[in-house]
Amino acid sequence: MHPLGEHARAWTPKTARARFRSGVSGPTAGIAAGHTQANLISVPADWAYDMLLFCQRNPGPCPVLDVTDAGSWTTPLAEGADLRTDLPRYRVWEHGELVDEPTDVVDRWRDDLVSFLIGCSFTFEWALTEAGVPLRHIEQGRNVSMYVTARRCRPAGRLHGPMVVSMRPVPPEHLAAAIRESSLMPAVHGSPVHCGEPSGLGIRSLAHPDFGDAVDAEPDDIPVFWACGVTPQAAVMASRPPFAITHAPGQMFLTDARDDQYRVA
Repeated sequence: MHPLGEHARAWTPKTARARFRSGVSGPTAGIAAGHTQANLISVPADWAYDMLLFCQRNPGPCPVLDVTDAGSWTTPLAEGADLRTDLPRYRVWEHGELVDEPTDVVDRWRDDLVSFLIGCSFTFEWALTEAGVPLRHIEQGRNVSMYVTARRCRPAGRLHGPMVVSMRPVPPEHLAAAIRESSLMPAVHGSPVHCGEPSGLGIRSLAHPDFGDAVDAEPDDIPVFWACGVTPQAAVMASRPPFAITHAPGQMFLTDARDDQYRVA
């Protein structure tokens, strides 16, 4: 069963957002199947150009789906949605330090905040499933595993930091399909950045993810790593802007867009 309930997979995006607005929280992998999920980061307007440039220079982990006007909490990706209330859980940052993880940020919102909605690898999971690739984290009712790597992003203005990756254990016979299907969706991270030994990314132990949950692999599974939209949060921790709001890792914004809109072939 999904941690948000047995019917969560069949929710519409609008239903999911309403549930989250009421205070329900939890990982969103598999929720509102077929609809695009997005990472959120909101920064003061005087940091927005640095963030936009950071995303442009690091499109693998930071593919931009939408950018709001300063102070706006709406997006054309989800009619009637409120970016301050409609995610399961948020993170509030001050000078690079995590100070709160509320279920809404109405009281912390500022008129100068510019929000970036960034592609999420949950979006291509439907394609992996249709190709027969098992998703261990969904099977186990867990959040996906995410790790801070030794790979550095290209700096932009005042922003710098390491790349974060998500990991899915993939059986060898499904590896080609996992690479092929995700590569067709570059707007939501695209093909893996690494397959196999985690030390190649500077990851010491798969049993201890930096974000999300540890996921049990089958004996022959190969760890496959994709660039992850939590990377801007690592940049916040490294660069220490005075204020930022993000999603909690794995607890994403559900848009009305269809996943297949981001498939290039």
